Amino acid sequence: MAPLLVPRVYRFNDVDAFRSSIRNLNVDFTPLARRISAEQVILNLPGCDINYTQSFPRIIDAQFAHGTTAIGFTMDDGVPIRFNGAERDRAALVIGNGGAFFTTVEKTPRQYTSIVFTPEIVDRGWPNSIVKFSIHEISQPAQDRLREVVRQAMLVTSQQVAAAEIVATGTAIKESLLAAIDDAFAGIVPGEWTRRVNTTRQFKVFNQARAALAGNVAHPIYSGDLAREIGVSVRTLHDAIQRYRGMSMHRYLRLRRLWLVRQQLLGGAPSVKACALAYGFWHLSDFSRAYRSQFGESPSETLAASRSS
Repeated sequence: MAPLLVPRVYRFNDVDAFRSSIRNLNVDFTPLARRISAEQVILNLPGCDINYTQSFPRIIDAQFAHGTTAIGFTMDDGVPIRFNGAERDRAALVIGNGGAFFTTVEKTPRQYTSIVFTPEIVDRGWPNSIVKFSIHEISQPAQDRLREVVRQAMLVTSQQVAAAEIVATGTAIKESLLAAIDDAFAGIVPGEWTRRVNTTRQFKVFNQARAALAGNVAHPIYSGDLAREIGVSVRTLHDAIQRYRGMSMHRYLRLRRLWLVRQQLLGGAPSVKACALAYGFWHLSDFSRAYRSQFGESPSETLAASRSS
């Protein structure tokens, strides 16, 4: 049998079992749904990977490894994804070089592709985004062509390819991707909204707050203390969290802590009460109601199921 140039397919139907399969990516996520139906299709080519994702409602914080360039675009049309604080229903292309950070809020399931080039692309005149990913509005025909190249690549590579042709076929697919991305960046649509979202001032405030919250998520944190810690006003802090999370800091913290409690319960925590108190939930009846609303079961049911498995 001739070897196959075939994408790897990963499917998930339980949010607790979901793990990202994309290489070169340090990712953390907070799900926004009780149950999921997600899929990742990974196609490895010479010098790049195509990652096609059917996602679920979630919040993502991610940073790519150094020595890479990542390109991202949607594969469908739907409720806009809040990407680095921007939520626009426009054809767009995002790009980040090694070490670049991005955050997204996906309110509904969406489909999108990320293409990761290793080593990073430095000689094609693409925008250079090192601190955080930048977003660029492109024409609808350019977006359509990008989507079509990815779809065709997945179709072609599902067929048998002779061993001697694998590298040549993969290299040709990569060249088609590069050409489509070149065309998209050559026709960038200038706009005030992309200029605002690509600035880094408010992003720095958000990133400092995110780091502080990540380090203290199991303890009560108050907006005044956090604002003083990072050296901004409370209003500036709230505005930054609202922009990048699409919700208030207090609502996000509560959601995040609920998921952290669930992880502990699934791991067989000593008791529901001890676990809830450890993550800042002192009003236990209120905690139980919020937990049931988020996960469709009581905390004690989660713990019992983990102990019986």
